Amino acid sequence: MRLHQSRFDVSKGTLELALECIAELEDVWNRIDELVFCNQVRVLEAFGDTRISLSHMWPSTGYGYGDTGRDGLERLFAKVFGGESALVRLAWTSGTHVLKTALFGLLRPGDVLLSVTGTPYETLRPVIGIEPGENGPSSNSLAGLGVRYRECSCLVDFESGLIDSSEMENVLAEHIVEDNTVIFIQRSRGYSSRKTISMESMRTFMEILNRRWPNVLTLVDNCYCEFTHVYEPPSLGVSITAGSLIKNPGGGLASTGGYVVGPEKYVDLVAESLYAPGLGKEAGSNPYGYRDVYQGVFLAPKVVGEALKGACFASLFFSRLGYKTDPGPFESRGDIVQQIDMETPEALIALAKAVQAASPVDSFVSPEPWDMPGYAHKVIMAAGTFVQGSSIELSCDGPFIPPYSAYLQGGLTKEHVVYACMKAKDALDELGIAPAGRT
Repeated sequence: MRLHQSRFDVSKGTLELALECIAELEDVWNRIDELVFCNQVRVLEAFGDTRISLSHMWPSTGYGYGDTGRDGLERLFAKVFGGESALVRLAWTSGTHVLKTALFGLLRPGDVLLSVTGTPYETLRPVIGIEPGENGPSSNSLAGLGVRYRECSCLVDFESGLIDSSEMENVLAEHIVEDNTVIFIQRSRGYSSRKTISMESMRTFMEILNRRWPNVLTLVDNCYCEFTHVYEPPSLGVSITAGSLIKNPGGGLASTGGYVVGPEKYVDLVAESLYAPGLGKEAGSNPYGYRDVYQGVFLAPKVVGEALKGACFASLFFSRLGYKTDPGPFESRGDIVQQIDMETPEALIALAKAVQAASPVDSFVSPEPWDMPGYAHKVIMAAGTFVQGSSIELSCDGPFIPPYSAYLQGGLTKEHVVYACMKAKDALDELGIAPAGRT
């Protein structure tokens, strides 16, 4: 790639480093292109098999009975994700909202929720009741309703991401003592340093579970992970796979909403949790139409590929600057999240401000750490996105605690990510900020 510095408001050294990183990533980006091609074909075949037409884009009102657009979208998601049934609704505002609905649909008082990927993401902890307020867990939490909670990390390897299957089975045997257990799996890392749960590890886990404990249900938080592999968790027999439309599967076009995919009997339980017993999937209208969601899922494989390329670039670029990054630039990836340990609060703030300034929306805004609802610590978040909170668009956030890790995710185009990283380097250089060991 040949780019002249006069076309960019970055320093010569910064542009040269970026071009060096792009050249080194050629093979990695080519492999991502192969992934995109496979997933694009998968989506196209699903559109054809479900006979989607322009009539499916039309809006509906009121109760939403007989909403062909909604029903067609759910057949499409079931086909794309390799499941029997799906619930795709714009009534869901976030991934946490979808997971809450699914948990309350699958669990009953006296049941056990077992997280096998350690402590869940911050926003889900009050839902479970494991991060109570001053007066204890909310009476509306799972704990408040009599659901017991356990956790282990048998599906997590903090170093390599590879799992010892025999050890996994032994740990599961210690924790699964009843069939009335729902196992929770958070694939993406959240604000932690563990590896993403790969589909290979998921396959091993589900083989063990289906052989030893066939009556135990599974709920997979698939946020940030869709289309990073050539198949999805429902194809492995997962009971419910859940995610947000303003992340990967919305392709940057869906303005709100979420999805669940799985066997029909479990999807129906989630639908009753969202609406009401007796109504379930038959209710729910959308007066604005479905074109953005249909077109979003069509574009999703390509958009996720751009985000993956951007994450690989950010990893290599910042590691060359002396910062610790995870995953490494040449590692296989199971989500679109890139962790960069900025080491100091000043560096984290500088990175967030640079990403915000390089955004298409609200570029003039200066992010600061704040007490964000659902989080235990102050969080700084840069997100100059067309859709508020959209994590498939380029965003950067992190808890304001050591090692001041930034979690960079998304990017509708890899060029946006590259440019934001270059601007961040220049901002750090201007402030005289460098990681430990580099002057």
